[in-house]
Amino acid sequence: MSGHSKWANIKRKKGVNDKIKGNVFGKMSRIITIAVLEGGGLTDPEHNVKLRIAIEKAKSFNMPKENIKRAIEKGIGPDKSTLKEVIYEGFGPGGVAMLLQATTDNPNRTLSEIRNLMERNSGKLGNAGSVGYLFKKCALMIFKKAAIKEEEVFTVGDKLGAFDIDSDEERFYVYFPFENLGHIKDKLEGVEYESAEVDYKPQSAIEVESDKLVKVENLINVLEALDDVHKVFVNL
Repeated sequence: MSGHSKWANIKRKKGVNDKIKGNVFGKMSRIITIAVLEGGGLTDPEHNVKLRIAIEKAKSFNMPKENIKRAIEKGIGPDKSTLKEVIYEGFGPGGVAMLLQATTDNPNRTLSEIRNLMERNSGKLGNAGSVGYLFKKCALMIFKKAAIKEEEVFTVGDKLGAFDIDSDEERFYVYFPFENLGHIKDKLEGVEYESAEVDYKPQSAIEVESDKLVKVENLINVLEALDDVHKVFVNL
């Protein structure tokens, strides 16, 4: 088990703060709609893994059932949404590599907004492939230590083919092939987890000075405040 970085703790705190952001339901609605669109119009979470995970996450933010239902409906019918998921790549202060996960119905508009924000905050937008190779697309499950024992986490990791397990003071983080996300329900029946989602794990991390770290955090905050951007991954 490798030690979980201080940056992971910062990300967790940010995740909690995200719950009180005014646009969090809007972001979750987009993710749910995308799950329906990419699932070929399947609206049953039992048969659409990405949708099931999106709904679980929405519920963790206390998103009302009516909002979830409307988001699902936007992915079907003659007036279905034209949203699509896009990955943008770039560099932050101190040469930190950044991957931005976004959902948009206008990639050019989103690209322009992201470029402007990055340039105003000591960052730079890169071309496709400029930093993507530094990250491994995978799945991430998070468990609260108060709800599960360490040996149970290793059992879970074994069942899911995990390639890394991290921890901090409050949580365990299990990284496994994203193709196995669909097997969670079958293999982990009765196991309580906090969240499960697709993740981009840095292959190696870099260290930056404290003044640069503050700038990186600020850049992430302004990027995630955009309606279209729902997650930023960095190699800190």
